[in-house]
Amino acid sequence: MGRVNRSRDFGVSRRKFLAAGALASAGLALSGCRSEEEAGQGGGGGGGAGFGNFPETPEYHFVFINHVTTNPFFTATRYGIEDAEALVGTTSQWTGSEESVVQEMVDQMNTAVSGEADGIAVAVIDPTAFNDPIQNALDQDIPVIAYNANGSVDQENPALAYVGQDLFLSGVEMGRRIVEIVDEGLVALFIATPGELNIQPRIDGAIQAIEESEADIEIEDIATGPTLPEELNRIDAYYQGHQDVAGMFAVDAGSTQGVAQVMERYDLAEQGVRAGGYDLLTPTLELMSEGHIDFTIDQQPYLQGFLPVLQLYLYKLSGGLTGPAETNTGLIFVTPETVDQFLETESRFEGDSEEQQVLDPSA
Repeated sequence: MGRVNRSRDFGVSRRKFLAAGALASAGLALSGCRSEEEAGQGGGGGGGAGFGNFPETPEYHFVFINHVTTNPFFTATRYGIEDAEALVGTTSQWTGSEESVVQEMVDQMNTAVSGEADGIAVAVIDPTAFNDPIQNALDQDIPVIAYNANGSVDQENPALAYVGQDLFLSGVEMGRRIVEIVDEGLVALFIATPGELNIQPRIDGAIQAIEESEADIEIEDIATGPTLPEELNRIDAYYQGHQDVAGMFAVDAGSTQGVAQVMERYDLAEQGVRAGGYDLLTPTLELMSEGHIDFTIDQQPYLQGFLPVLQLYLYKLSGGLTGPAETNTGLIFVTPETVDQFLETESRFEGDSEEQQVLDPSA
């Protein structure tokens, strides 16, 4: 295949990140006001007096069904859930599967429906398995939002809306970036759990973009597993058997951290190997700041928890007249030139601080 002869500017949109942070900060500020007001009145959380212009409501209970419940990527998501429910007086349950077992997630969703949850948010990682449970919930007037993953790109599911990154498009953008920084040779694309629709569309998009570029790049995709130790071990083993690799890239948080660690372990950046991936795990950012990888892509996991709570609340409050609304939580390339902004700011928005605070947007 011939090499691509065009380039593209992928500037990092820090303003989008800050705008989201400002929105969430505003929510935290209002949450603080509510807490003070309730303390003064002796009121409780949900089911008490309405806040602002909202009327008194029941204490709505929302259930989040997740595919890797203990994965550190979702720490920020859970903070977003907590902050939103503090704002509007709801409660939540975080459940699902630790290792992306779809049947475990379906079972937990069925339990939420039988338990008469007021709303459900589910990561739709399978193209068909969630369709009947979602429809069953809707038939019982339980609103359902897909978050983080929205099933197949060519097959719709019954969820009322999706809150998360446009996964296939982000993969296309990643593939274009790979073509820009890798001249030619073997490129490894690592994926934790092939076929699962929170990450499969990304690798599909990346492969499509590389192939359409006609760059002289050979692509190999490798499964790494659902846990951090597995991912690191399999990436290391792959490198040991393919030391001629020109680039190593990943489409999930754990594999990206593993790529960065292997790049550091063998000092591969100094040897000309290029690398990158997804998400803002602290080791990934720290190793990027040391020059071991070229980029990581932020999808703003905080918003993937915060916004579903607000949308489900408004849906219940309005009797279904308002929302939920399709929401793309973004595509932000973080690079060695911009990574310090993330490392120097510890916040709930990035999942690396429990403290609620208002951040300086000029920092």
